[in-house]
Amino acid sequence: LVLPAPSAIGETLWTDRGLLAENFVVTATEIAGGIALALVLGCALAVALHVSRPVRGALYPLLVASQAIPIVILAPLLVIWLGFGVLPKLAIIGLVCFFPVVVTTLDGLRAVDPDQRKLLRTMDASRTALLRFVELPAAAPAALSGARIAVAVAVVGAVFAEYAGSSEGLGHLMLQAVPQLDTARAWAAVVVLAAFAVILFTALGALERRLTYNAGGSHS
Repeated sequence: LVLPAPSAIGETLWTDRGLLAENFVVTATEIAGGIALALVLGCALAVALHVSRPVRGALYPLLVASQAIPIVILAPLLVIWLGFGVLPKLAIIGLVCFFPVVVTTLDGLRAVDPDQRKLLRTMDASRTALLRFVELPAAAPAALSGARIAVAVAVVGAVFAEYAGSSEGLGHLMLQAVPQLDTARAWAAVVVLAAFAVILFTALGALERRLTYNAGGSHS
């Protein structure tokens, strides 16, 4: 994109504020939904990898290999398979966020204090109880850390998803603006996306710190 004058971008942010806000709501909803989907499914897979060595041996290499698939190839295929609704967009964003959530959550599950594990085992606690009362609460901040890392790729994934097939959203707005040489509008959409990414990153960081504080207090 040709970079217009900052004043032109600022003017467009104001004059097109209604259009930008309308499309922002669409894209922000997709990003939030995709991250939430990645958190739910990523945490579930991380637990499965943590408790079962055969599952970890079978699926972890596939998980790593999946990161070699370019999103620019995957996005159009998912739109073809799943249609032009919100589902393929959630799937695309969820997929690009999935890997960091799984990896950080798995690390969080493994990083539990060994003394806590020993204490519950001396109390004859079951594996399920250990997971529920010790490992999952301890891994919650790590899961949010993964989601926070995924924010940037979630924004990129949303744009590619809307490029691949959408009639609304900031990605679609950018796709329309560029051929019309309306670079100020395209960059205004970029500014809105970047601001949202910073806000979401900060909010998840605050929640992560809160959970870390609570987990530390509960173990003291």
